[in-house]
Amino acid sequence: MPSNLLTIEQVMPLLTENPQRIAALIADLAPSQLHTPPGGPDGWSINDVLAHLRACADVWGNCMMTMIAEDMPTLRAINPRTWIKKTNYLELEFQPSLRSFAMQRADLLAVLAPLPPEGWSRAATVTGAGKVLRRTVLFYGQWLASHERQHVKQVERMVKALPV
Repeated sequence: MPSNLLTIEQVMPLLTENPQRIAALIADLAPSQLHTPPGGPDGWSINDVLAHLRACADVWGNCMMTMIAEDMPTLRAINPRTWIKKTNYLELEFQPSLRSFAMQRADLLAVLAPLPPEGWSRAATVTGAGKVLRRTVLFYGQWLASHERQHVKQVERMVKALPV
């Protein structure tokens, strides 16, 4: 859940910049550096972080797209950590995976950019995660942008920790 609420004007640039920031951070890295966890085999590699971000983008982006397309849908909550097990994201080469992430993001942004402010208030009933919840497009946009921002900072720390 978003720890601090972002406005639409803050969400859109973050959703736009996050894939670009990752691409810039890893531009000079070798493929082996992208797939090797810096803290040892039990940690996440940069590729693992990207796979996680893609799973989150799948789940939360699809929630937003459904709310925009349908009037007050009922959605079943899906945990991105569960969803990732149904993908091959963890096994993919980094660069093609990053390109897919960026293309998916461009598709989402193409839908969100022309959305009027009231479109961000479109809502869904979310079940399957305990208490039945009401969530909006803006809620998921805030969640996605905030969550990604944390992981972009994680990638930045990982890159800085790599041996020179």
